Amino acid sequence: MIERDVSGQVVAITGGARGIGRATAHACARAGMRVAIGDLDVALSETAAREIGGEAVGLAVDVRERELFAAFLAQVEERLGPLDVLVNNAGVLFLGPFAREDPAHTRAMLEVNLAGVMSGTQLALERFQRRGHGHIVNVASSAGLVGVAGGATYAATKHAVVGFTRALRGELRGSAIGTTIVIPGIVRTEMIGGFRASPATRIIEPASVADAILRALRQERAEVIIPVELGLPARLVAGLPPRLADAIRRALGVDRVMMDADHAARSRYEERAEV
Repeated sequence: MIERDVSGQVVAITGGARGIGRATAHACARAGMRVAIGDLDVALSETAAREIGGEAVGLAVDVRERELFAAFLAQVEERLGPLDVLVNNAGVLFLGPFAREDPAHTRAMLEVNLAGVMSGTQLALERFQRRGHGHIVNVASSAGLVGVAGGATYAATKHAVVGFTRALRGELRGSAIGTTIVIPGIVRTEMIGGFRASPATRIIEPASVADAILRALRQERAEVIIPVELGLPARLVAGLPPRLADAIRRALGVDRVMMDADHAARSRYEERAEV
């Protein structure tokens, strides 16, 4: 497969100061891209940018507020030049049965995981359509293909990101603006603190997801599931009749990963995510 040269392109990454976002910033910088790291924690964004060095910049962004997202992109372009790639990576996860979910947690996941992705995409498209090119990467989750008990709202937001990006791909067909959905399984970040282990999937490192994002940009891939071995079962379960799909999830312990999570082990993460 022919790969595009992405060196010199300007990439903005939300949720870029930690986990997948931070690893993606490093991978893009190594590929010669000009990197802007956006995060609610501006001090951590700046630290991550210094770690990368060169032209990398660390900026504040709150994806829940459209005006603040717009200001972030404006700063990116002021500091680095016209935006070529937006990676909508920012996300939050609160666990537990939906019947007892704190409405504030429901709202946070909807605002960050879905509304933030949609706002960022629209703001980026305003720039891309004027210039005739660009690429949007939306980070979803395997929960966006296979609903997972104990994470109903999170799964809903990630299902929506998948559907939204697929619909957008149809709207942009024939243009030079690309979209990619990245669908990771369980990634070793703060977000999976307290998860119950499942034989259904191995835990992967943020760097593996970052490398997959970079490959997708170079190859202009529309959808990426990582780890690779997760792809077939995830798509099969998503398309199977409910009884069979449920039986497979039970057999693999998928529905226990979030339902039986150790909430004490997640307390630090969830306290920070509530900001």
